[in-house]
Amino acid sequence: MAYAIDLNAFQTRLKLFYKHWDEHRTNLWGSSDAVSVACPSPSEDLKTVKSSAIFLWLLGFQFPQTIMVFTKVQIHIMCRQKKATILESVKKSAKESVGVEIVLHVKARNEDGASLMDAIICSIRARSNSNVGYLAREEPEGKLIVAWDEKLRNSKFVLSDVANGFSALFAEKSSEEVMFIKRAAYLTASVMENFVVLKLEKVIDDKKKILHSALMEETEKVILEPLKVNCKLKTDNVDICYRPVFQSGGRFDLRPSAVSNNEALYYASGSVIICGFGARYKSYCSNIARTFLIDADRIQSKAYEILLKVHEAVIGSLKPGNKLCAAYLAAVSVVEKDAPHMVSCLTKSAGTGIGIEFGESGLDINAKNDQIVKEGMAFNVSIGFQNLQCENSETKNKVFSLLLADTVIVNKDKTDIVTSVSSKALKGVAYSFNKDDEKEIPKSKADRSGAEPSMSKAALRSNNREVSKEKLRRQHQAELARQKNEETARRLAGGGNEAGGNRSSSRSSAELVAYKNINDLPRPREMMIHIDQKNEAVLLPINGSMVPFHVHFIRNEDIQPDTNRNCYEAIFRSKDSTHMSEVVQSIKTLRKQVKARESERAERATLVTQEKLQLANNRYKPIRLSNLSIRPAFGGRGRKIPGTLEAHVNGFRYSTTRSNERVDVMFANIKHAFFQPARNEMITLLHFHLHNNIMVGNKKTKDVQFYVEVMDMVQNVGGGKRSAYDPDELEEEQRERDRKNKINVEFQSFVNRVHDLWRQPQFNDLDLEFDRPLRELGFPGVPHKSSVFIVPTSACLVELIETPFLVVTLSDIEIVNLERVGLGQRNFDMTIVFKDFTRDGP
Repeated sequence: MAYAIDLNAFQTRLKLFYKHWDEHRTNLWGSSDAVSVACPSPSEDLKTVKSSAIFLWLLGFQFPQTIMVFTKVQIHIMCRQKKATILESVKKSAKESVGVEIVLHVKARNEDGASLMDAIICSIRARSNSNVGYLAREEPEGKLIVAWDEKLRNSKFVLSDVANGFSALFAEKSSEEVMFIKRAAYLTASVMENFVVLKLEKVIDDKKKILHSALMEETEKVILEPLKVNCKLKTDNVDICYRPVFQSGGRFDLRPSAVSNNEALYYASGSVIICGFGARYKSYCSNIARTFLIDADRIQSKAYEILLKVHEAVIGSLKPGNKLCAAYLAAVSVVEKDAPHMVSCLTKSAGTGIGIEFGESGLDINAKNDQIVKEGMAFNVSIGFQNLQCENSETKNKVFSLLLADTVIVNKDKTDIVTSVSSKALKGVAYSFNKDDEKEIPKSKADRSGAEPSMSKAALRSNNREVSKEKLRRQHQAELARQKNEETARRLAGGGNEAGGNRSSSRSSAELVAYKNINDLPRPREMMIHIDQKNEAVLLPINGSMVPFHVHFIRNEDIQPDTNRNCYEAIFRSKDSTHMSEVVQSIKTLRKQVKARESERAERATLVTQEKLQLANNRYKPIRLSNLSIRPAFGGRGRKIPGTLEAHVNGFRYSTTRSNERVDVMFANIKHAFFQPARNEMITLLHFHLHNNIMVGNKKTKDVQFYVEVMDMVQNVGGGKRSAYDPDELEEEQRERDRKNKINVEFQSFVNRVHDLWRQPQFNDLDLEFDRPLRELGFPGVPHKSSVFIVPTSACLVELIETPFLVVTLSDIEIVNLERVGLGQRNFDMTIVFKDFTRDGP
């Protein structure tokens, strides 16, 4: 590997170091005249000590067994020849940036370096007041570093600990450092969302036995191969911060030093699984931890909801100008208010600063730290409850712990949660596998001694005999049928569904008035058929007078040869065929306009009156997502233009630059909300399924969708076949992937901020949350006229790409009937019967 130091970054950071040293020499740097840093060899526990972090921050690489001493006019570096060759490149940059000379002391292979150390000490003594700063709490490792530590201690210098100085120097991140942390965090969250969650779900669904240590190794491999979770990061720039930690079975350690043991993953009813890990990108760290609840009881669910509030309170308090202790005290305040008995179980720290060091000393979020939060700081916000008691009778489930951790970056106006790709909402981490009809079966002695849980639904025992799966299935189906019949009978006994009334709101003939009196009639110059567009009437010349007819009374009009008359027709002859054609066309146009208007009026007459949208005021800026298209689209022949979706006090507003193109969606009217990021599709979308219809343009609808095309829906058919290795083709594909990822992240950020808004007390009764389709459980089907890919969510069965949309609420279903199902059949019919028997369809 060829080592090349980034000279621009070196110059910038060297200037920053000397400036910080000068400005805070007394309070943070121990009044030191020289600063000594000795880099040890990399440790096996993956921990980055502060001396190694200094080399990484300044030079971009670790230089093991290397000594660096900063003075005001010189930088002394003692190392081997190979490292000295690399460091030659920074001599000129150091001179130009801060005016210091770099002096390299090259240690030969067989030398102990004592003479070189003496030379460095003599140089320090000659140019300073013999006050030397060093990292006092760092144990020296390696012969060279130990020898240097002894030399310093025996040199009669005044030694001061400068760890706080380096901590303060590293705390405020540059834009480049923030970018590195964001990339590390994106990888971390993607591994959690796209691998760990899916892996746990599969293990539990298949009732497999897997060790914590095996999960740890599999997760570690995925982190080191980002392409497995669709992260386009170079593997050379990626590493783990620590070995992933998986814990379950009632034994939990919430400390950063926790490790995965060799016990089996325990996922019986009422169990808790904690998973935490972190990834590095270009040496910058990130961290995430999630707690998964299996068939949680009331106490566990309530405790997790409180932990969510606690976690959000800490993040909300990390604002520029606040003290770190205020963030922890905000967490304590939430627990004292909602569950005072749990205060003693709260972890004593809510996290720490994060960067090149996984835990930056001096930035612990606890009750005693008075450090001020500043813009550009990054934190690992990690907090939990240790050893809570629950009602479960299982020994392994009586005591449980909860942990949440996210990587956040403090900005000027807000705190950015950069691991938000992975959901931490209760619906996203709570799983329900047991059914009401399942009975708990006593475990055998072998089961009690083993770690594998007894959750199998297809392995119940009766009189020590194993019931066949087919017989068990039939029993289950019979029980479900009995329960469903009883439920339906109770519902119908309480009063049948009323038949739908006549939805037509057509107007009677008495309401159709073209002219109130004869004086309002226009006076044509000739006795010819006249079209009055304003009054929606057709004036016919009959017996020398103009007789008006409202356009509603005209059934059809055309031009034909002579025909017989009857009482429902009025036939006119004309010598001017052109005029007659114009009259017929005008009548058709007028009838079409009136019919469209009346249809819209009838649709609006059936709408339920909605509350008025309360716009956000100056103190509260609306949450905004721009450049969105809407479905159904607004009417009109003009070019469709994108608009902006804004979340206000009690609803959403979508508007374009045209004043008549505006749609309000009230929070109280939302039945289901969906967020579907683009994977193999062309669009990323937000979809709202409503309780009551609203008007979008002149269309009445219960489904409103806002979307962005992540790539152009066109294909280049010109030219010859392009090679798969064509640089232009590869670059174009990369641009499309980058655009898709950027759009998905923007939508995810919008969804997260809206979730925060919906967690306010006034929206608790609405139970609003964006649901995400589970593509892995999808299947092709034909709900309307064309074949589409139908996917389930936690509460619905949906198809949101093709129109008309399909949204079926699972709780509205009475029963599902499957026909033509057979082992050799690839297709079958699925009929859904709704609880509302008057309902026509989805």
